[in-house]
Amino acid sequence: MVAMGRTMDWMEDIKTDLWAFPAGIKRSGNSNDPKSLIWTSKYGSIIASGYNIGTTDGINSEGLCANLLYLSTTDYGKPKADRKNISILIWAQYFLDNYATVAEAVEDFGKDSFNMVAQKLPNKAEPTVHLAIADKTGDNAIFEYVDGKLIVHHNKAYNVMTNEPTYEKQLTLNAYWQNLKGLFLPGTINPEDRFVRASYFLNNAKKTANSEEAIAVVFSIMRTVSVPMMEETDPVHPNIAATIWRSAADLKNDVYFFENSERPNVFWVDLKKCDLKKGAPVKKLPLQQGEIYAEEVSSKFIPSTSFFLQDTSSTHSTH
Repeated sequence: MVAMGRTMDWMEDIKTDLWAFPAGIKRSGNSNDPKSLIWTSKYGSIIASGYNIGTTDGINSEGLCANLLYLSTTDYGKPKADRKNISILIWAQYFLDNYATVAEAVEDFGKDSFNMVAQKLPNKAEPTVHLAIADKTGDNAIFEYVDGKLIVHHNKAYNVMTNEPTYEKQLTLNAYWQNLKGLFLPGTINPEDRFVRASYFLNNAKKTANSEEAIAVVFSIMRTVSVPMMEETDPVHPNIAATIWRSAADLKNDVYFFENSERPNVFWVDLKKCDLKKGAPVKKLPLQQGEIYAEEVSSKFIPSTSFFLQDTSSTHSTH
């Protein structure tokens, strides 16, 4: 079994819906930009949106999972005139559209060929983020922009990431705590402490080949390191905010799980029951009006217009 999970922690509701994007969609990397990167999706995907303007999380039809997390110290650098532009809002979707494995993504995107464009979010927050990906072989990679340069951490052992600090520093801090072998674990809601706890619990988690049990283990760890829903939040530190939802992905069996902190249960989408082939319609699973779903929900998706405004059907790619 290979399973991946994440918590979405933010200072407000990000108006998440789930979306089913088929293969064969032509996309623009940055709205109304003549220097935008243009590509056509090779793979279909199930994703969780943020403010319905960008992809925060998801899994594609090849079993590649992408998780976008806040990182306040991100520095994308100055745009270079000879490069195409891609918006941070579509960064995770680019990976899901184009790559089947982590190794393929590291080899291609790791060349650092594009300018990253970061428009402010609807609440005026800066979209300073880093990206974690995993595939069904258990391979992992983290992509960060530090001091204007793309840094890629690629290793199957890199299986935990939190908001802060940069990944190199996370590994250094975690090494100290792991030497204590759980005799004492830091207990605050700061990202550094949550990284230590998640690493310890994952390293000592029950190993199983049973898919349902594996997903239950992942959710148990995520709930242990989640931030409770609190009366007040600090808009200056969105990296220390309540957990508003959790997702998990069974990468071997192509199933995406979702749990809203304000809803009573987990539900899931079996990608094998979704039409993600070229020519299929874009569909949405609405989540913003208090909807409550149970069990497998692929039949509950409804046809919808993509929130990526440049999406059109296409048969070619300039990627």
